[in-house]
Amino acid sequence: MPTATASQTIGPYWHLLEEKGWDDLTRFGPVPEGAARITLTGVVTDGDGAPVADGCVEVWQADPPASDDFLGWGRAATDAQGRYSFTTLKPGPVPGRGDARQAPHIAITLLARGLLKPLVTRAYFAGEALNDTDPLLAAIEDPARRDTLLAREAGDGVWQFDIRLQGEGDGRAETVFLDV
Repeated sequence: MPTATASQTIGPYWHLLEEKGWDDLTRFGPVPEGAARITLTGVVTDGDGAPVADGCVEVWQADPPASDDFLGWGRAATDAQGRYSFTTLKPGPVPGRGDARQAPHIAITLLARGLLKPLVTRAYFAGEALNDTDPLLAAIEDPARRDTLLAREAGDGVWQFDIRLQGEGDGRAETVFLDV
């Protein structure tokens, strides 16, 4: 029987955050016809509303499918103000369990000092028709909690998705994190 081991932080791979380009998921090729290039940006804050200046944000998306031109995965460090940013392609709906369709979303993993295990969440896009029937969003009964998973359009092709690690110290709800 395998022995369980402790979770590890990003550890020896932290230096990879310094390599430029990992935050641009479109860097290897042209944008496919019909796809929209977007920027997903946000601020990571702790329970007191202070910026998390040493975080690592990783994103993954199932749509568009990964290819030689589009990896579908990226990594970015947070800056001194807790900001992160990715250039990617706006995802479309993907199949879910049974016949359910999941609303367009980007999976997010957060690593930072003090976190013994990575935190996992999703960024959905406000205004998407499938948000109302998405299985994960529908499972969150409290509208204020559900709202923490919605990225908001902040400009032409720019989507804002802030991540709050804890509580409501300044009136903002903690981001919903998934138990994976």
